[in-house]
Amino acid sequence: MQASRYRPCVGVMLINREGLVFIGRRKNKRLVEHVAEGHEWQMPQGGIDPGEEPFDACVRELHEETNVKSASLLAEAPDWYAYDLPADVAKKSWRGRYNGQRQKWFALRFEGDDSEINIIAPAGHKSEFDAWRWERMERLPDLIIPFKRQVYERVVSDFARFAAP
Repeated sequence: MQASRYRPCVGVMLINREGLVFIGRRKNKRLVEHVAEGHEWQMPQGGIDPGEEPFDACVRELHEETNVKSASLLAEAPDWYAYDLPADVAKKSWRGRYNGQRQKWFALRFEGDDSEINIIAPAGHKSEFDAWRWERMERLPDLIIPFKRQVYERVVSDFARFAAP
């Protein structure tokens, strides 16, 4: 895997006090990467800005996508995980610059109240989700777009110990 062909990114597993995980349903289902109807759910994720540390990107992305600030670090995944976009999608996404994403994942404990979550106007940013819910961790790989499934399986394995309340 040539790292430069993979967009550097972070992923956030936000876990509530009951051991359930925040997932959002992608708002724009007409995007080229939405190749599997019914698999629009995902955890918050996003690119790492130049010079930004992965954990700082994690906190920023979580806030930009959910409005959440009341969270504390539980763990960092031991490795970077990558996925490839389907070839036809890769040509259209990010102007064909990347084959996929290389992600560093973090597990955070949500310490706030559900009323803090705002996906409609999160932290003054453009909304990426049109719905959200708390979900059992073991169900996450079945809800994600198929080309990201392997990454989600690894993330669930890494953070499974936090699924208990």
